[in-house]
Amino acid sequence: MSIIYVLIPLAIVLVAIGIAVFFWAVKSNQFEDLERQGYSILFDDDLPPEEKKLAEERKKQNDRN
Repeated sequence: MSIIYVLIPLAIVLVAIGIAVFFWAVKSNQFEDLERQGYSILFDDDLPPEEKKLAEERKKQNDRN
């Protein structure tokens, strides 16, 4: 029974951390454009020249690793 005195505050702290992380993600615009990255894989030719150059650089870096 005494374990409840530990688990309840622990659960409250974990929920508070989860809520704080969620609000941080919303505040830093993590959920603004959810579909662009998915489409960019399919339609690589539609990227502007700057993004195309960045994509090629990232691909080269990933190939090295």
